[in-house]
Amino acid sequence: MKRPPQRPRTIFAAPLAIGLLSLVGLVGALTGDGVRDALSWATLAVPVAVVGWALRVRRS
Repeated sequence: MKRPPQRPRTIFAAPLAIGLLSLVGLVGALTGDGVRDALSWATLAVPVAVVGWALRVRRS
């Protein structure tokens, strides 16, 4: 069964969001302390969590 073609917006939405969160996290880590450190930890944890989720889904 063939899948219908997907639009580029649909294909690249998640990677773009992960990349933007990573960029926000890196800039926050480099430019400030306190709240920005917490923001950077949270946003930089997202790609790690996504990879963990993808590995778990792929194995099952």
